Amino acid sequence: MPPVSLRLASPELRASLYQFTVYLPGAVASVFLGIWLSEHGIPADQIGLVNSVPVLALLLLNMLVGRLADRANDWRTVIVAISLYGAVVPFTLIFVSEFWGILLVWTLCTFGNGSIPPLIDAATVRMTRRTGGDFGQIRVWATVGYVAGAGGIGVLLGVFGSQAFVPLFVAMSLLRAGASLILPRFRAPETEMTLANAVPSRLKDSLKLWFVLPLVGFALVNASNALIGGFGALLWERNGVPAYFIGPLLAVAATGEAVVMFAWRRFGSRVTARNMILAACIASFVRFTVMAFNPPVAVLFFTQLLHAFTFGMGYFGVVHFVANWTDESNAAEAQGFANMLIQACSFGLLTVFGLLVVHFGAASYFASSVLAVVGAGCVILSLRIRAPKDAR
Repeated sequence: MPPVSLRLASPELRASLYQFTVYLPGAVASVFLGIWLSEHGIPADQIGLVNSVPVLALLLLNMLVGRLADRANDWRTVIVAISLYGAVVPFTLIFVSEFWGILLVWTLCTFGNGSIPPLIDAATVRMTRRTGGDFGQIRVWATVGYVAGAGGIGVLLGVFGSQAFVPLFVAMSLLRAGASLILPRFRAPETEMTLANAVPSRLKDSLKLWFVLPLVGFALVNASNALIGGFGALLWERNGVPAYFIGPLLAVAATGEAVVMFAWRRFGSRVTARNMILAACIASFVRFTVMAFNPPVAVLFFTQLLHAFTFGMGYFGVVHFVANWTDESNAAEAQGFANMLIQACSFGLLTVFGLLVVHFGAASYFASSVLAVVGAGCVILSLRIRAPKDAR
């Protein structure tokens, strides 16, 4: 067995350690933020703005950040810089207590939390292709970190209350910044360009209809995934699901996602990227059509397991699709473009779905079924325009 120092020198291990911390601040926010805002006298409509306005800001900034990262000597430089920024800004939460101050500071915090994932995923998938590593085995630790963080931090909510939010958020942000300092170099050494390996060097050269359609397809599907976090527990509770089942239902979805990521190496090379996105669309149609009928708890556990496909497989399909058809010179910008589409669709559906829930309850999930069909149509049309090539 290699010595510990040698194993710690592994770029895969160092990237995995950082991935574990990527969503820890978000885990704190998912448990504490709403309660903390409420205890500061922020009404429900303004809490919605605190959650949605930062998403709009990210829509404008994601591609710009990706472009800057692509122009840097290595993506690591920008990831570390944003991680350090994300560790400093949360301290200002100590000094705000009214709506406008909180909205401004939380928007600045969200920039750090939201701009890191597309960068680290784009960088990691490129690194694993260069080193022969397994992207799934690294990316899964982001999911594990979020589940472990939300579960452990959820216990602290009962012990310390929402006043623990700011100290915990700052602590997790500092931990992520510290982990960023051990990140490896991601970018491959420069190679001489030949006709055999030439690919578009500018993102706009890649933005053909066949390229954009699968990204839109997954963005529509993932918008429905976001509904579970925003409205799932509320609808389950209204429909008589016992409170002690809600936590396990959410945990089962994350567990299924983690299993897909751990098993990625076994099947990933056998399925093309767009077919993975297509599978996510089909699974989403089944999942949300069943949920629209307000099924019993046992069936809900089955639909939650489908998250492994509606998000886990679909997201991997997007990451690899983008990596297959773009160059290292615009990898982060391209992933940022995909993330922009994902966030835009999530924002739009979350905004509309609340109105549907008021009038239709669980039947509102039929809207997600329709989006899944549209998403599948986008992928199929893309495949008709340009067929897969070399498992792409």
